[in-house]
Amino acid sequence: MSRAPRLHADGKTRCPWPGEDPLYVAYHDTEWGVPEYDDRALYEKLILDGFQAGLSWITILRKRDNFRKAFDDFQPEKIARYNEKKVHALMNDAGIVRNKAKIDGAISSAKSYLDIMEKGPGFSKLLWDFMDGRPKVNHFKTTASVPASTPLSMQISKELSSRGFKFVGPTIVYAFMEATGMVNDHLVDCHCHASCGKTQRKPRLKSK
Repeated sequence: MSRAPRLHADGKTRCPWPGEDPLYVAYHDTEWGVPEYDDRALYEKLILDGFQAGLSWITILRKRDNFRKAFDDFQPEKIARYNEKKVHALMNDAGIVRNKAKIDGAISSAKSYLDIMEKGPGFSKLLWDFMDGRPKVNHFKTTASVPASTPLSMQISKELSSRGFKFVGPTIVYAFMEATGMVNDHLVDCHCHASCGKTQRKPRLKSK
């Protein structure tokens, strides 16, 4: 279905997917498509995109604070050491998506992340080197034009899989690339299209 940008009551034209949901609109306006270069933040987003598989992103967004509490603020150093007792506790946490394969995948990915940080180029550099350090700006007019995956997302997917990351198929990786500003897929008439590449992400205060 071809979906064009929509005009909101505040006079701003936006991509159609957040609808009128205030949480989704705020995410669209302030996070989605803004280039992210922080290693840990990139790991968090990749894990959350993995948990999204088969679900809608708004479902994950509504649970994101619960995820952060349950997963030690997505600190890979802690997640890599999770044992069966911790996995069992997560499987009983109604505030998150209780899927053992995805929980196990987050642990495996944390170990792979630490390996890249200790022995490799660093997680952010590994990802952004595929983009030569700069976002790719697309100029789509409707959501029907936006791909589900690209040759580049397939390439990054293959690289991450080879390093032991889980739930990093080409479609998940492309959604991750959109969200973290590696590609700018705001529709051309969306008010964020011109500005999001220039926006600086604010550091997130860690939850207590």
